[in-house]
Amino acid sequence: MTEPRIYLRSIHLERFGRFHDTVVGPFGDRMNIVLGANEAGKTTVASFVGGVLFGWEEARGNRNTYKPEGAERAGSLLFARSAGADASASAREDEETFVLSRARNADGLQGDTFLVEDIDKDTYRTMFSLNSDELRSLRNTTGTTAKLLTAGSGTGSSPAHALAHVNERLAAFTSRAASAEQSIPQLLARRNALRAEQQSAADVADAYRAQDRELHELEPERAAMGERVEEANRVIEALTMAKSSLAALDAERDKLKGDVARLAKSEEEAASNYELHERSCGRRLARLTASDERALRDRLENLATRQSRQAHAVEVARANYTSSVAVYEALQETADDEADRRSERSKRRIQVAFCVVIPAVLFLLGVPLFIEGRARGALSYMAIGFLLSVFAALMATGGFALLFRPNKEEGARKARFDDAHWVMIQDKKKLEACQAEEESVAAQVREALDEEGLGEAQGSVRQARALLDEAREARQAMALCRQRQQAAAARRADAEHRLQEIASERAVALQRAGLSPESGVGDVEEELERRVRQRTGLIEALESMNQRAGELAAVLAQAETERDFDRIKIEVQEVTTRLEEARTDFARLLLAKHMLEAAIATWESKRQPEVYLRASRLLSLMTEGRWTRVSLTREGTLEVADALGRTRQPVHLSLGTCQQLYLALRIALLTCADNVGRAIPILADDILVNFDEQRRLGAARALVELSEQRQVILFTCHEGVARALKKASKQAGQSANIINLKP
Repeated sequence: MTEPRIYLRSIHLERFGRFHDTVVGPFGDRMNIVLGANEAGKTTVASFVGGVLFGWEEARGNRNTYKPEGAERAGSLLFARSAGADASASAREDEETFVLSRARNADGLQGDTFLVEDIDKDTYRTMFSLNSDELRSLRNTTGTTAKLLTAGSGTGSSPAHALAHVNERLAAFTSRAASAEQSIPQLLARRNALRAEQQSAADVADAYRAQDRELHELEPERAAMGERVEEANRVIEALTMAKSSLAALDAERDKLKGDVARLAKSEEEAASNYELHERSCGRRLARLTASDERALRDRLENLATRQSRQAHAVEVARANYTSSVAVYEALQETADDEADRRSERSKRRIQVAFCVVIPAVLFLLGVPLFIEGRARGALSYMAIGFLLSVFAALMATGGFALLFRPNKEEGARKARFDDAHWVMIQDKKKLEACQAEEESVAAQVREALDEEGLGEAQGSVRQARALLDEAREARQAMALCRQRQQAAAARRADAEHRLQEIASERAVALQRAGLSPESGVGDVEEELERRVRQRTGLIEALESMNQRAGELAAVLAQAETERDFDRIKIEVQEVTTRLEEARTDFARLLLAKHMLEAAIATWESKRQPEVYLRASRLLSLMTEGRWTRVSLTREGTLEVADALGRTRQPVHLSLGTCQQLYLALRIALLTCADNVGRAIPILADDILVNFDEQRRLGAARALVELSEQRQVILFTCHEGVARALKKASKQAGQSANIINLKP
């Protein structure tokens, strides 16, 4: 019965890539094969396991982070403690389970996190999550080997981790970077700098006392200078107000004078435009009121209605006349039709033949037959001959009656022709009457328009309406001109009144400034400049005094709180103490480094040969004995030897052989370092695609051998890889667990 171990039972992808609420599994505790076509999601599932254990990938560049749109990645891993291969089915169903889950990276890993306490992210990616690219090399081979081989040393942490930590601390003690707080060179430099500052602090105290005496002597002079500046400010303020008032009043005065001239011109232009608009539409239309315009438009509407009706009557009469002429001409063309005459003559010939030829034939047959019967005394011949003669006479009589009967169609055609001619004459007379009436209405309209003063319309009602519209616009423009004229007159009167007020205000402003009423802005500016120059000199002197007093006060205020001398003395003592402690710690760390290096060398001397021995055996198994030995050179680089003892470096191997070398080395490390990542499965994503059939079978046997100690999950889309693993598992007395992943 095998020893129970923790293994990955199933994977629950809640939201990851294209997967949503999907469960992959269950997996066995040994060899597992996830078989699926391309784009079935094999790489996605493998990435999901690493994401749950050590955090989701962040988006950098064009990398696929499998983040679904509009949602966060989330999912969980279900682990179980196996009951052993020989356990019963009920015992396997009651296996103890553990759950690891992750949603946001900020929330961290949730659940039974002790499962990943014995592995870090770099080791997982290097040793536990394999793909064809990872099998081309093994980053930091010696460091990875030391870390894995010493992980089971029984100490709180791996000696390799401890040695790395000691080296980091030693580097910090000897660093010359300013951020290194424990650096011995930095502490020595700090102590020397503090001693120099201590000497400078004593010199500063003497300078403070001399500056205090200078400040007390400066105060009376500052007060007198301040009073002189205040007086200058009052005079300058009065002059400034006078200047601004005069400038504003003069500017307003100049503007008002321009406004008066412009407004007078506007009045003249408005009056001129008024007369121009009045002449443009005529005096009568210009004086037309709104009610008169409405009445005139009503009369125009009536005239337009009469014209429209008469025009409609003319159009109707013209249409009727055109129609009757067309009918008359059509009948004329029909009467002259040669085809009708030919048809009539043919019909007449048939009638003649029927009336003459057939009766003659019957008569010629009946008379001889009658004579023959009489001669023979045969009554039947006599009767037939008599009947034929009588029938011939009747037919001849009827035919002649038809020939001489009047032609009804010819009479009807003549009657229709006469009616059409009469209708055409009537329609022509109606058209002439309507046209005469239309001319009469047009003359009446022209006369009415002339009476209303719309003679320019020349009898057109539409043109008369346009003239009325123009007259209305002219009246509106005339009203606007009148308003503008009145507004300009009112504004001109206001401007003239304001000019009088400005003259009074200007005299008052000059009087207050102490200047004569005849002074201008230039006189005020000249006096103001003189006063400003005088004040500037006073202010500069006062500012110089104030600046010096402020500097002295600030320095003395700072001196009251200055404790640099005492602080520097304390800091010198603190840095000296830290320097002594750093030297002591540095010596201890050097001793620890030598002890750890010796311990790691001991561990590697015991276990590293076993790793390379197993790697050599596995490589020989995969390559059918072509490559038989894996070893490290004195420089710490890998090399392999073939069956003839010739050595090569990995860069000189083919792609498939190089991948087989690093796969063998990883399997050897994982089987020797059985205390690292005990619960974490080995995930292999199509790592056998570059192997031929025989080497693929050898690699499959090596993986089956690894599955004896660790759970292995291999993702592949090749049936041949799955068959090789099943065959190798069967030969080892195992059964490979196959999971089909559908796209």
